[in-house]
Amino acid sequence: MGLVRSLCLFITFLSCLIISVHGQATARPVPVSGTRIGFYLTTCPNVETIVRNAVNAGFSSDPRIAPGILRMHFHDCFVQGCDGSILISGANTERTAGPNLNLRGFEVIDNAKTQLEAACPGVVSCADILALAARDTVILTQGTGWQVPTGRRDGRVSLASNANNLPGPRDSVAVQQQKFSALGLNTRDLVVLVGGHTIGTAGCGVFRNRLFNTTGQPADPTIDPTFLGQLQTQCPQNGDASVRVDLDTGSGTTWDTSYYNNLSRGRGVLQSDQVLWTDPATRPIVQQLMAPRSTFNVEFARSMVRMSNIGVVTGANGEIRRVCSAVN
Repeated sequence: MGLVRSLCLFITFLSCLIISVHGQATARPVPVSGTRIGFYLTTCPNVETIVRNAVNAGFSSDPRIAPGILRMHFHDCFVQGCDGSILISGANTERTAGPNLNLRGFEVIDNAKTQLEAACPGVVSCADILALAARDTVILTQGTGWQVPTGRRDGRVSLASNANNLPGPRDSVAVQQQKFSALGLNTRDLVVLVGGHTIGTAGCGVFRNRLFNTTGQPADPTIDPTFLGQLQTQCPQNGDASVRVDLDTGSGTTWDTSYYNNLSRGRGVLQSDQVLWTDPATRPIVQQLMAPRSTFNVEFARSMVRMSNIGVVTGANGEIRRVCSAVN
């Protein structure tokens, strides 16, 4: 009896390590209470295929939707939990908040929802569609996938004012730690999740304060001098604030660890990114994630599952929206 129990525990442990998603080796997370892997197995068995196809179609038309959807999920979870409230459109909704104005991919989520309503009416939440789509964008940019626990329901409240406490591009490590800790995420989660900046861009207006001071001299001595000249050319002092610059210089469309390597060379674009290298509380984690045998992909999957279970609405709470951009 003891041998059987030991074997069962060992098999259970192994099953939690690696699974296959879309034919790829992936990390398998342990689901958090309230959501579970395979939630729609009997009620909408094709949900992941439908979402994946919608994301693939959107990515083929505009690859910029990959970082857009990933950040959309992040911003959704950091404001009242992962309840799809960022998807609601209208005056003074979360979508209208400053940090969310440049997000892309809303039409991809809407497309997936339309197809799911045809296949499984009133079953799949918009919050779950967004969580699945975020995972699929990582795979499309050559990252490693993971199983996404589902079972979230949709929230009914979306206010721009609630987005005021999102992590910002000028935040110190201490401020970032406070914002993550308030949601149950630790410092390692912080450094790992910010690694999502390996894809995507930022507008010059977000970080130009680092490049010039009032006399036109460089303001941030932590920037590599050669890189500083490159950024000043791309983002001149009185230039267009909306011009976009890759957050991961030299590899802005590929999921890899070069983002962390860039931080070690003084080539972080955002101040909130570069301080992860200069602050002793986070530098050792950056060093580990940029190492040749980096565990970044596995750790990112684990931290994403933890993040995607922040404040989830489940059971009889919330609703299953018929259209993601509006409450029922």
